Amino acid sequence: MRYVSTRGQAPELGFEEVLLTGLARDGGLYVPTEWPRFDEEEIASMAGKPYTEVAYRVMAPFIGDEISETDLRGMIEEAYGTFGHDAVAPLSQIGPSDWLLELYHGPTLAFKDVAMQILARLFDHALAKRKERVTIVGATSGDTGSAAIEAFRGRDTTDIFILHPKGRVSEVQRRQMTTVLDSNVHNIAVDGTFDDCQALVKDMFNDHSFRDEINLAGVNSINWGRVMAQIVYYFTSAVALGAPERALSYSVPTGNFGDVFAGYVAARMGLPLVRLVVATNTNDILARALTTGRYDVGTVVPTISPSMDIQVSSNFERLLFDMYGRDGGQVTRMMEGLKQSGGFSIDEPRLSAANQVFAASRTSEDDTKATIKKLFEDNGRLIDPHTAVGVFAAEQHRGHRRLPMVTLSTAHPAKFPAAVEEATGQAPALPARMQDLFDREERLTSLPNDLAAIQTYIRKHNRMTA
Repeated sequence: MRYVSTRGQAPELGFEEVLLTGLARDGGLYVPTEWPRFDEEEIASMAGKPYTEVAYRVMAPFIGDEISETDLRGMIEEAYGTFGHDAVAPLSQIGPSDWLLELYHGPTLAFKDVAMQILARLFDHALAKRKERVTIVGATSGDTGSAAIEAFRGRDTTDIFILHPKGRVSEVQRRQMTTVLDSNVHNIAVDGTFDDCQALVKDMFNDHSFRDEINLAGVNSINWGRVMAQIVYYFTSAVALGAPERALSYSVPTGNFGDVFAGYVAARMGLPLVRLVVATNTNDILARALTTGRYDVGTVVPTISPSMDIQVSSNFERLLFDMYGRDGGQVTRMMEGLKQSGGFSIDEPRLSAANQVFAASRTSEDDTKATIKKLFEDNGRLIDPHTAVGVFAAEQHRGHRRLPMVTLSTAHPAKFPAAVEEATGQAPALPARMQDLFDREERLTSLPNDLAAIQTYIRKHNRMTA
């Protein structure tokens, strides 16, 4: 399998090169040259198989012969052996044809663990083969950072620097990052928003001398390995609910568009999906773009679902690349428009085609709280605010009641205790292994929203240049 940049000017790369490169040198994101396809018989044969077996079948075509079957299976078994549920991503029913896909059974209680645990092992494997080390720099709106730190902590091949918006993540999310004291872990609280943090990371990738100096790598959802790993749970959940004979829909709480893009890839690979609902909070740039055709950056508004407080959704570029017939020049012009004027337009034919696959919904803060309350009253079930955004959007785009609607439950409610308790009167408890989280020592550095200051800090503290 070979990979191309969404902007068409970077060289084609193999899987391991894409894994370690992250962002293409032309500023684009890597995607496979073609989407693998499974026929109905192959999809049906996944039913009843362990998560690890389906993970191997789904990931193997994207990796090709760069990793042996024995090594890949070993990494998959090890990665998902860290999860607290044997099914890894179990389904639970909340209505006659309504389901939650529980993606929070990993080490940091969020869906990011599903990708990050395997990503760390793929990195280690590739770097050991090359006898190299890398400096990982990432931005987080809450969950990516803690999942990345947990996956890469203590690894000799990597130093990891995570930028988070100061005061804009939940206390549980922050402490899951800042109480990891391994010497290769560095937390940076940036005076700004998640979009500021993400822009700083992109600027570092586009500063090619700095990038080469520290051997920069990325594990945000710009990294193709993250998207690849997330495709798996669409297949496991779909076959459990009757695919390929039975079609179904998904509602996906969405910030950076990576998780819902993985669903789009699953559909391109043959999974019979009726609709992918892009569920946004009041930071609704994706809902506006898919409804009106205008992608216009607004001001980030803090919400009780902070992992979705994003106005620039990086992975949307991957969808645009497919929508526009893989025309890298057209995508480049749209991204230049975004940088220069804060927006761009999607033409009507492409928008109509996208709306055959995607629906989009905006959920207010009041609706989020009401959804948490209602599900608790109806089912005795506590859900986090991000899952609530997905459940609300699912109901808006429910479609035929006989068709399953699966909402991705992206985080454990205990990661957002204040919001859940306000809505339900019930304080969700952390799992036993995290009961002492608020007593652990914290370590972080506060820095201004300034590229030079952050680059100086990284140069001083990473083992490539220190």
